[in-house]
This record gives sequence, C-alpha cells and structure tokens, in this order.
Amino acid sequence: MTLPIILLLIILIIALVMFSFEWVPPDVTALGIMIALAILGLVPLDRVFSGFGSDTVMLLLGLLIMTAALMRNGVVEIVGRKMLQVTSQHPGSLLLITMLAVAVLSAFINNTAAAAFFLPVILGLSQRAKISPSKLLMPMAFAAILSSSVTLVSTSTNIVVSGLMVQFDLDPIGMFELTPVGLPVLITGILYMVFIGKRLIPDRATPQTMTESFNLRPYLAELRITKGSNLIGKTLTQSDLGRNFDLTVLSIIRDGVRQAYLPTDMTLIEGDALLVEGSSEAILKMKNVAGIDIQADVKFSDADLQGDSLKLAEVVLLPRSPFIGRTVKGLQMRERYNIQVVAINQQSGIVNTKIADTRLQMGDVLLVQGNPKQIEALQSENVFNVLGVMDVQKFNPKRAMMVVTIFAVALIVGALNILSLPVALLAGALMMFLTRCITPDEAYRQVDWKVLILIGSMLALGVAMQTTGTAQYLSELLIAVVKNWNPLWLLTGFFVLTVLLTQPMSNQAAAAVVIPVALQTAIQLGLNPRSFAMMIAIAASTSYLTPLEPACLMVYGPGRYRFLDFLKVGGVLTLVIYLIAIFLVPVLWPL
Repeated sequence: MTLPIILLLIILIIALVMFSFEWVPPDVTALGIMIALAILGLVPLDRVFSGFGSDTVMLLLGLLIMTAALMRNGVVEIVGRKMLQVTSQHPGSLLLITMLAVAVLSAFINNTAAAAFFLPVILGLSQRAKISPSKLLMPMAFAAILSSSVTLVSTSTNIVVSGLMVQFDLDPIGMFELTPVGLPVLITGILYMVFIGKRLIPDRATPQTMTESFNLRPYLAELRITKGSNLIGKTLTQSDLGRNFDLTVLSIIRDGVRQAYLPTDMTLIEGDALLVEGSSEAILKMKNVAGIDIQADVKFSDADLQGDSLKLAEVVLLPRSPFIGRTVKGLQMRERYNIQVVAINQQSGIVNTKIADTRLQMGDVLLVQGNPKQIEALQSENVFNVLGVMDVQKFNPKRAMMVVTIFAVALIVGALNILSLPVALLAGALMMFLTRCITPDEAYRQVDWKVLILIGSMLALGVAMQTTGTAQYLSELLIAVVKNWNPLWLLTGFFVLTVLLTQPMSNQAAAAVVIPVALQTAIQLGLNPRSFAMMIAIAASTSYLTPLEPACLMVYGPGRYRFLDFLKVGGVLTLVIYLIAIFLVPVLWPL
C-alpha cells in the first residue's frame, strides 16, 4: 500500500462520515474533497477541475435550464389541470393517475423538480376527494423515483454514473439504454403501490385547522397590558419579550381591532391584548410581571392568527431554497419578508419553542403568518411551496408548444447521436434563451448549483481513485474474497452496498464512491464492467427505505409520516426492484 493510496483512503473515510452526518452541506464536503486531492497531489493539476467542464456537468446544466423553461411557460402546470379533470370524472383512479402523471414527467425532467411541482397539486386533489394526503404523497414521491431508470436524464445520478464510466474508457450511457430495465421497474412499482403498497400506508388524516395540525394551542396565550405595566410606551423590540421570556408576539388586539402587521417599532399602550406563542413555562413567568394579565380560558383558532392582510399558510422548503441551513433569526423573516414563522414540522417532530434558533432543513413544513402577496412572491422564487394551493400559471399555448418542441428536438438529436447529448441539450437551452421562452436570470435561479458543484467535485474523486491505484487496490482486496463467487452474487453485493450508502448519503456521492471499485473489480475478474455500472445506476436510485431522498423528504412533513412508514412500504418495493434488475441486467448486458 503506497502513501497516495493511504491518503486517499483516509479522505474517502472522512468523506463517508461527512456525507452521512451532513455537518456541512454535501456540496461543501465534495468541494473540500476536491481541494484536498489537489493540495495532496492525488490528482494531476490539469485534471482537478476537469469535472466542471465535463460532458456530465454540461449535460446536466442544459437539462436544468430546459426544465426551468418547461415550468416557466405552464407546460408542467397543464399536466396538473388535466389531472384535475380526469380525477373529477374518475375519483377511484386518483392514485393510479397521480403516479402515472408524475412518472411520465419524471422520465424527462429531474425527479426532484417533478415531485416539488406535484406536491401542492396532490394536496389540493386530496382535499377535493376527501382523502388523507398520506395515501397519495408517498406514492407520488415513489413514482418520481421509479422513473429514474427510464431515461438517462431522469436523474442526475445516471449522468454521474455515465461520466464515471467514461473515465474507465467505457461508452457513456445512451439516452434510452436503461429503458429496458427502467420501464419494467416503473410498471411493476406502480402496480405494487396501487394493489399492495397503498394498504401498507397509514391513513393519517390531517387535522381540520392549522393550529390543531401544529399542536399550537398549548403554546398560545393572550396577555393584556394593564395600568402600571412597564411595557407601556415601549416598542416590541424594547419589550424584550423574545429575549427575556422566549415569547413571540403574533398579533395585537387594540380597541377591538386585530393589528395585522406588527412593525418592530410599534409602541405598546395600556389595554393592548397580545397574542403570544411560547412554552407553558415561559407564559407562566409573565404572572410575576407587574401590569400583565394572562387571560384565562381563551380558546384559539386559525382566525385568531389571521386578519385582513395577514394569513396563515403551510409551506414546505424546496431543495434549492436559500433558507436551507439557515435559522429563522438569521433570515430575519419578520423584518425582511413581513413573515412570521409560527411553528415548524421537522423529521424530529414539531417545533413550537425556540423557533428563532431552529436550523431549517429541506422538506421542513413551516406554519407561517404573513402578507399573502409576500408569501406568493417567495413561492414564485422557489423558496418554498404553499401546501394545498395549486397556482396554475397563465397558459400560453403558442409559447408552450415552442418550449415542448425545442425540448423534444434536443432529446431526439442527442438520442440519435446527431450531436452529442450534452451539446444537444445546451443547444436547446440556447434556443430557449433566443426565443425568449425564459430569460437567463430566470433560468439560472432555477438551476440547482449545489448539485453541479457536488458532481463536478466528486468526479475528481473518480480520477484520484484511478491515478493513485486505489480503485485497483480495493478491487484486489475484494477479489481475494469473491473470486470464487457466482457473478450474480457479486452484482447483488454491489447493489446492496449502493442501496445502503444512498440512505445516509446523496445518490450521486454514493455512486461516485462505488463505481470506480466496481468497474475495476469487474475488469480484473474478466467480467463486463457495463453490467456492474448499470446495476449500480439502478441501485443508486432505489431510495425507498428511508425518507432521506429529496422527493421523500418533501412529502414527509405534509404526509405526517413516520420514519418506519418508508421502511415498511419501501422495503418490499426495494426487493421487487432488485429481483427485476438481477434478472434483466445480465440478459441485456451479458456478464
């Protein structure tokens, strides 16, 4: 074992830990790995940044821009309209139609983007059909993931695997090369969910009101300012109710009128009634404050938190939201956006206290109070989705047809190898700009730059695995154990390893770690490395065991799911997908 191999193995172990626990965002971890490889000389300097200019990253960039154009021009939204029409006529087919619509869309655009769009649509449909959202949201997320192996562009993970294959002098994955496996996986997965999976999904009915949904009532109280109170004449900021008592003022009733917007410089007067949120301990502390009366037996509802220009809304944080990783205090949401976060539903449970210091995560469901126009503006900027509201953009048939045509032509040109797929998709993106289907600023706001950084950086790890001989070293260790194994068992082992790694890590990172070792092992055993690459591509998108896949994270809160719900429903689905893959992969790409 040489020093470069030892250093790279140390980096690899650190990377696995960092990706698993996400003390820092995955893209930052990947960038740190790339810089470490460069500093330690484990990657030739002329290849350190080659990933960012690779066909892999360019292909994904073109795809993301065109996906943004599809959504910008109402093409995606029209699918939601058609769903509403069909399901209103055939309510019994709601689950099947939902999964089919999501699956078809996810086959050609990023599955996370498809799930993000359909989330409010499905919630709206569940309300109309009077069906618990939990019965529809998990199948919707699974449908988006099931399409991942239908085409090359269904998920960025396929594009990463394709890029890593090129590093091993293999041909990249064709546009529809995975389809003979992906289509049976999709069909079988949908049938499983329609006939079996739906019976395993718990029926968790959503409470009728938002205060009930977020268990707010125990944390709400009405405080009345009486004569002699030291709060009289002070502004909300000067009152220090937040700093000293950990209370959040949600509204003020003055002369029988509820104050909708509370500027921080608003001065308190005698007789004001303050609706506050906080723990029972914090509220009880106010008993000892002179001039403050806690109003007993006050029953609160959604109406108490709303006004003429103040509304309550449930919103879910999208994957590209700039709010992810920030605290409510750090975002200064009241001061900057006129929005107050009242409660947060995270994987760990509902947060009703110390909200300001809570670090936001993707998929968090926030109960917010604020100006409707401001909430709508933040939704249009893809900061979050307002749940239960299907905001269908004005549909321009002529412009929509142009967008669809450009997208389809780009895919066909790339699939037929008239142009390389990355060139075809970038040319399509250029046409979107030239025809003004989308502006560059609009497109770039939609691009998931974190994924591009993650992929570009992780490709450097693939280079290092080869140039240092680490991939060969690990494969030799593996071969010593598995040299007498049936190749099907070896394929199974890599499938299981990849599935397990995708649970705590991003799918792209898991593929980048496993692919070099798998391909080198196959080459040294005289087996077809393409079979292993395809098996790992399928496995890397088999993310049903936990809600940690982005599409699943987005439905976790709105569906009121528990962690084990995914294991129960997704465990059987994972086994089904493995059986299909282990049968078809060796047939289509002989070992």
